[in-house]
Amino acid sequence: MKLAVIGRGNVGGGLADLWEQAGHEVKRIGNDGGDVSDAEAVLVAVPGGAIEAALDNVQGLEGKTVIDATNLFGADRPPGFQSNAAFVKSRTAGPTAKSFDVNGARLYPELRNARSKPGNVWSGDEEARAVVEQLNRDAGYEPLHAGPLENARAQEDFLALFVGVSQEIGPFFYRMAPPAEL
Repeated sequence: MKLAVIGRGNVGGGLADLWEQAGHEVKRIGNDGGDVSDAEAVLVAVPGGAIEAALDNVQGLEGKTVIDATNLFGADRPPGFQSNAAFVKSRTAGPTAKSFDVNGARLYPELRNARSKPGNVWSGDEEARAVVEQLNRDAGYEPLHAGPLENARAQEDFLALFVGVSQEIGPFFYRMAPPAEL
């Protein structure tokens, strides 16, 4: 599949690496923007508060299947939108999903060695299901569908709870099995 990844940080760069290893053709887009017209699907993996500026610098998004992997640490949603994913959909008018925003990028190097695939929550449009679930599996996750795009707000809000628990007890994934045994 031809993919475009907007964001070259830990999440965007890490997923791009995993998808290339799985045989996908990945175009990486940074702060300078670019054209994603030839992509079949697009991942947006920028800081949540930078989503508007990031999308302003990208051409060819119209009608694309887009996965929003942003989080909102220290940032607000764009005014008038229930979630960042809803904002993305308003800019692309294509099938949209929220995924890859809860599991940390530090797990990526260990996914291929896991005894069983960890789950990765996604919510979104039914039209995005095949792409989102394939990209989850190709990254090393088992996709866990959490309902329609309207649930993206709850998914975004869950991240703060997940991080709070992780800070309190440490990352539960690593407490259950050391990375070498994943």
